[in-house]
Amino acid sequence: MQVSAITAFRLTTADAGRLVRFYRELGFTAAGAEPIGDDEIALLGLEGGGSRLPLRLGGQQVDLDRFDVPGRPYPAGATAADLSFQHFAIVTDDAAAAWKRVSALGAIPISDGGPVMLPPATGVAAAVKFRDPEGHPLELLQFAAAARRGWPGIGLLGIDHSAVSVCDVAASRRFYESLGLSVRGPTLNRGPTQAALDGLPDPEVDVIPMLPQRDTPHVELLGYRRPAGRPAGRMRANDVAATRIVWAADRDALIRDPDGHLHLLRRPVTHAGERPR
Repeated sequence: MQVSAITAFRLTTADAGRLVRFYRELGFTAAGAEPIGDDEIALLGLEGGGSRLPLRLGGQQVDLDRFDVPGRPYPAGATAADLSFQHFAIVTDDAAAAWKRVSALGAIPISDGGPVMLPPATGVAAAVKFRDPEGHPLELLQFAAAARRGWPGIGLLGIDHSAVSVCDVAASRRFYESLGLSVRGPTLNRGPTQAALDGLPDPEVDVIPMLPQRDTPHVELLGYRRPAGRPAGRMRANDVAATRIVWAADRDALIRDPDGHLHLLRRPVTHAGERPR
């Protein structure tokens, strides 16, 4: 079972109208709603049907999925260390300006005091974490000048990665390596800067970038040594916290990583509109 690239991120929503307004005003472009295919509903193990609102930002796609049979809302009081946590990181040329905009749109802060200035060695000038109106976590990243070469332009530029909180870094690393991803530049993050970014007292977290063949967007593993995160339980695809990464792969499948984060594997569509067998 091998994957080659992330093709989309899918967020489950109970209120697609409110959420699409938020992302449109943030700077995403939206297409019209479309039904979710019966084959995908079956793959997700759900009953009834659903609809999808595709959004685009730069070269990346985010889908807002609403299901006829709703699941659970986002867990109350969840933190960045909890194992339900999964965000996608949006690249911007000006984190302070972007944060001012998302705050006006009703974003819920995770970080303390807005954008956090990061050490030059990280290659990131500033970052801030927040939640959309339904609780999905996101991050704004402003790269340092030397690291911005792949992100030309102004405003919101695209999605760099999705970060997932994990219980056992070694087990999660083995899982993602088995899909064909490779590790690049792991770090141990701690201290006042990380505390402000996560909105947590005295966190210590292993950050493990896992890169597919096409390395943007990629996945980052967040292994919190402290505080200990709460387990996510078995999420279903219609739960609001059940964000799904969609991968170009050699088969169609729904799989879970060791902490229950969902991944949808899809074979490429042929010119005839069919998936190869």
